[in-house]
Amino acid sequence: MNLNLTDKIILVTGGAKGIGKGIVESLAREDAIPVIIGRKQADNLRVQAEIEEKGGKAFSVAAELSKPDECRKAVDAVLAEFGRIDGLVNNAGLNDGIGLEHGSYEGFVEALHNTLIHYYLMAQYCLPELKKNKGAILNISSKTAETGQGGTSGYAAANGGRNALTREWAVELLPYGIRVNSVIVAECMTPQYEKWIKTLPNPEETLDKITSRIPLENRMTTVEEIADMSVFLLSDRSSHTTGQLIHVDGGYVHLDRALINDQ
Repeated sequence: MNLNLTDKIILVTGGAKGIGKGIVESLAREDAIPVIIGRKQADNLRVQAEIEEKGGKAFSVAAELSKPDECRKAVDAVLAEFGRIDGLVNNAGLNDGIGLEHGSYEGFVEALHNTLIHYYLMAQYCLPELKKNKGAILNISSKTAETGQGGTSGYAAANGGRNALTREWAVELLPYGIRVNSVIVAECMTPQYEKWIKTLPNPEETLDKITSRIPLENRMTTVEEIADMSVFLLSDRSSHTTGQLIHVDGGYVHLDRALINDQ
C-alpha cells in the first residue's frame, strides 16, 4: 500500500534507538524523510547512515529534549534545513524509578521533563508548520498509565498526560485538519526493556512469565509492529482517524485474563 509519504518531513524524538528507530526505518521505507532527534549525535548519525546506505533519506538533530530551549532549537534546525514540517512523532522518554514512597519532588519533576513536557513543547513549536500542511501528530505512550507498574510514579503520570494531550489536541486542532493519535505500547522488546529485564533476579524466568500473559501468540510485540502502525497513522491512509489511543499489544491490556488459561 502506498502511504503517500514520499519526501514528507517527519520529526521523530528518540529516533536513534528502540521504537523511535523502528519508526524512523519504517518511514524511510515509505520514502519519507525522517528527522532523527536525540541527545547523542553519534547515535543519530549512525541510524542516518544506515538508512542512506539502503537508498533512503534522513536527517539528524542533536537535542537534550528535557531542556525546553533545545526543543525549540531542534525544530528551528529542521526548518533551516527543509523549510517545512509534515509530521511529529513524540516518542522520547524514560521509565524511571520515581516511586511515591521513596521518590522525591525533584525526581518527580525531572521525570515529567524527561517524558512529558517536551511532548507539549515539540508539538507547540511544530504547530505553525503543521497548520500549513495539515500535518499529523503521533504520541507514543505506555500501558503504565492504565495498568500501573509500581515504583514509577513519574513515568505513569507522564503517560497519563500523553494520553490526555492526545485527546485534547485532537479537539483543539480540528479546525486545522491536524490529526492527533497515540500508539500505546505494553510489552515490546527494546534496548531499554532488555536492560530493565536484566536487572531482575531471574530475568529469563520473568520474561517467560510476562510473555505467557500476552494473549495473542504469547509473545512480545515487535518494534516493527509498533512502527508500522505509527507510520500508518501518520499517513493520509488514516485520514479520518483522530483522538485515538490505539493499543498495539497483542491484547495485553484489555482482553480477559481468563484467556491465559484457555490457550
